[in-house]
Amino acid sequence: MTETATPEQRADVLAGLEAVRAGIRRAAEDSERDPRGVHLIAVSKTVPAEGILPALEAGQRLFGENYVQEARAKWPALRERFPDAELHLIGPLQSNKAREAVALFDVIHSLDRLSLAAALAKEIARTGRTPKLLIQVNTGEEPQKGGIPPGQVDVLLAECRDTHGLAINGLMCIPPADDPPSAHFALLARIAERHNLPILSMGMSADYPAAIQMGATHVRVGTAIFGARPRP
Repeated sequence: MTETATPEQRADVLAGLEAVRAGIRRAAEDSERDPRGVHLIAVSKTVPAEGILPALEAGQRLFGENYVQEARAKWPALRERFPDAELHLIGPLQSNKAREAVALFDVIHSLDRLSLAAALAKEIARTGRTPKLLIQVNTGEEPQKGGIPPGQVDVLLAECRDTHGLAINGLMCIPPADDPPSAHFALLARIAERHNLPILSMGMSADYPAAIQMGATHVRVGTAIFGARPRP
């Protein structure tokens, strides 16, 4: 994109945003849920700042980024204009990036190991800034994917709370691409219910209606709003 979005690009973002908002309302109502209980995170990874502006101007306030460095380059200036924007880290987080992540993000979705819990706890104690923390669960136990296996959530959760004094607010998952997602969403919802965790971050462009049916409180949608990302 150029320094400002073209009218066509702006129209595409607004149309995508409205279509997703309508889809969320429909899925919630079909499940006899209040649509206000489902929050849309617009995934703006790889989208330049000028491409994000139309969504901000249309009232969208929750955004997801995959990388600390990319978010740091785009969001400080955007937040000067839209200070109520809420930034979610939805990609993997290296422990050595914990300081920047705590400073920049309001919600971190990808806590999945004790070393990261320790690094986050240190930065939270140092700065007094307390982003909401979600444990990422690898529901398909895929070796190439981040997240903790479902059978280890109880232990990690207890260690986060008891050893590091961290408040855990919810769970996140990304189901295997080739599996029907609903069983994975249902598994995540059962774990969250068992631990009384209020936030369920699950569902993306292709499967967010199924996630809402299974109790998602936050859905992470990028392609349906901003279009397909160029392949690296």
